[in-house]
Amino acid sequence: MSKPTTPSVPWGMRERALSLFSPRAAARSYAGKVSAANLRRSYEGGAKTRLTDGWKAGSTAADTEIAAAGAILRDRMRDLVRNNSLAANAVQVLVSSMVGPGIRPRANTGDKALDKKVDELFARWSKKCDAHGHTDFHGLVSLAVREMVEGGEVFAIKRPRRKSRMREVPLEIEIREADHLDAGRWSAPSDPSVRVAQGIEYDQTGRRSAYWMFPDHPGDNSPSFRRNLVSQRVPAAMVAHLFERQRVQSRGVPWGTPALRALQDLGDWQLAEMVRKKTEACMVGIVFGEDGDGTTSAAPTIEDANGNPIEQFEPGMFAYARNGKEIKFNTPSSAGGTREWNVVQMHLIAAGFRVPYALLTGDLKEANFSSSRVGINEFRRMVDSTQWLTIIPMLCQKIWDWFTEAAWTAGLIPSPDIAVEWSTPKFESVNPWQDAQTDLLETRAGFTSLADQIAKRGYNAEDVLREHKKTLDVADALELVLDSDPRKVSRQGLAQANTPGEAEEPPAPPPPGDNQED
Repeated sequence: MSKPTTPSVPWGMRERALSLFSPRAAARSYAGKVSAANLRRSYEGGAKTRLTDGWKAGSTAADTEIAAAGAILRDRMRDLVRNNSLAANAVQVLVSSMVGPGIRPRANTGDKALDKKVDELFARWSKKCDAHGHTDFHGLVSLAVREMVEGGEVFAIKRPRRKSRMREVPLEIEIREADHLDAGRWSAPSDPSVRVAQGIEYDQTGRRSAYWMFPDHPGDNSPSFRRNLVSQRVPAAMVAHLFERQRVQSRGVPWGTPALRALQDLGDWQLAEMVRKKTEACMVGIVFGEDGDGTTSAAPTIEDANGNPIEQFEPGMFAYARNGKEIKFNTPSSAGGTREWNVVQMHLIAAGFRVPYALLTGDLKEANFSSSRVGINEFRRMVDSTQWLTIIPMLCQKIWDWFTEAAWTAGLIPSPDIAVEWSTPKFESVNPWQDAQTDLLETRAGFTSLADQIAKRGYNAEDVLREHKKTLDVADALELVLDSDPRKVSRQGLAQANTPGEAEEPPAPPPPGDNQED
């Protein structure tokens, strides 16, 4: 049983006096005091005291906050990525971890012949699907994810094309930055049938029906390029809008938004520290002497031999004051704690980007194997959730649907609805041997399948098994016994018991600690 706790409301003088004449009245009085005290309780973070007077927090909607600050956050983040090494590396780490060599689709209709046909068709189309002709499908996904991380959001536009000998599937994909959206377009309050907010049009049910977008980037100031700055209506069925939803919102913000101030402050501090170091390195001698009245002082301004005032000192120089005879040297001082302060700030920046400190900075001085693995595992969980909850449903699946619809329209496949399964890139193992042993034990115990283990590494299970069978068939034809062939050789390198003409493998010794007397 739990011990009784002391009540937070004291038994006062009034209750003591009442209890002498009417205990019931005293109990009612005390109960009223307790009820009033409970009503005054609240969260400390929500208390309004003199310590929280400067804490201003509004209750605005996410779209209102993004409409006011989204463009500024996007511009500042891009400036930092261009000029700050930490910001550039954080974006690169996130993109490499989420996309890597590519998030790969595989048709999964149950009809092997149809699946193979669709996969081969997608492989040919993906090489030429970029509307700008620069990259393939995986390069477009990588670019889109980079824009999502750096700029907060990105748009993929469906571009139907004419079928030709060079274009088997009449479809191309165009990637547009967030700046193409006409965020200044809002619907008139007098027309309730159509609602437009920040360039996104909604129908009466609240679903997106269109996007108002500039055909050309509004920030392109090339003098030889004629820009079209009149936004055009693009149906929502032709747009894939990729962004991370942190609240019930319509647009996204850059991933490193919580670290923007820390990044800028760290850059400014490093610049000031560099100036201070250069100042400390300036060992300057100043020659003092007597003035005309016999007093010793420095001149109001220090001049060179030609009478020109000296405003900037260089290491090793001598500055002569008027009537100079005595030499004095400056004594620059050095300050410690530089590395400690840098490390603290970089930890804050890493947390703001959701990237492990070691991956952001490459500093493994204070990390050991266990701590690194724990940090990497949590980072992988974040990457997995982003891949399966954001990138695949909001971008990859939409492009796949556009592809199958275009292929069906061109008469290449029998149906526009082709089921698909996605394979994300594998993570490099921190300890490959231990991880391989764990995967083997899980597969042999039935906790997972061989196909799942192959897919986890980013490969197609059927392709790997077919390639494996082809290799074994060649080895059998040449009468070779490979150590990697589990049909003939055990894990210990001994012949399997079911191999004709070979001795049986001795039983494995019992694990340590078992009772071997039986």
